[in-house]
Amino acid sequence: GTARLSRAEPRAGDGRSGEEEEEEEEVEEGCYQLYPGHIPTSPLQKALLAAGSAVMALCDPYRHDMVAVLGETTGCLALPNLRDKMKRHPEGYRILQERPRIRLSTLDMDRLRGLPDGTLGREYVRFLEDNKVSPDTRMPPKFVDDEELAYVIQRYREVHDLMHTLLGMPTNMLGEVVVKWFEAVQTGLPMCVLGAAFGPVRLSTRKLQVLATELVPWAIRSGRNASCILNVYYEQRWEQPVESLREEIGIFPPP
Repeated sequence: GTARLSRAEPRAGDGRSGEEEEEEEEVEEGCYQLYPGHIPTSPLQKALLAAGSAVMALCDPYRHDMVAVLGETTGCLALPNLRDKMKRHPEGYRILQERPRIRLSTLDMDRLRGLPDGTLGREYVRFLEDNKVSPDTRMPPKFVDDEELAYVIQRYREVHDLMHTLLGMPTNMLGEVVVKWFEAVQTGLPMCVLGAAFGPVRLSTRKLQVLATELVPWAIRSGRNASCILNVYYEQRWEQPVESLREEIGIFPPP
């Protein structure tokens, strides 16, 4: 329920700071943080944020902050569906309960580097180092008005690099488009659909031909055939061979 302050007693001279009074005013209006960093927004505000972030993301696909805002403000249907899939799956349910995070502070990078070639942990670290990316660059959610759904989209962001690893795709525009096609089929997130549809406009003719004839058909088939990518507790699969995990999930070998 929504907590409301009593108007019976005056606030003057009660010894509270201005910040405390502002927080109470937010509670009184029913606008309060559901989790750290949460920014409550109305449907109209979400629509405006979605439109603005979509334009910026199309102009510059590497604006990850705009891509993140677009995902949060347009995922009102897809996120509950993903959450329900996780709840119905034993491993996914455990993830929802335990809320693991994939960050440098939670990863033993030296251990992962020491794993045999071909294992998920070793290939994941190799992907991070070869492409000069870090799991810590994933933005925390702000505009999702449900604490559990906020974790779902956070989890999706943090396993994105693992999708690159499993699909064997780099972080260049071609690789990102292929991963977005796979994720669009898997998650139904409008952000992924938009990236899959409009990402190819920046590709050369030769890459477009490879994308259309080989990579997109493979990504779509793999996305349809694979089980939900959020139902895998990747932190407990570091020693599993990538090929074995692909087969278990249902991802076809990369062309």
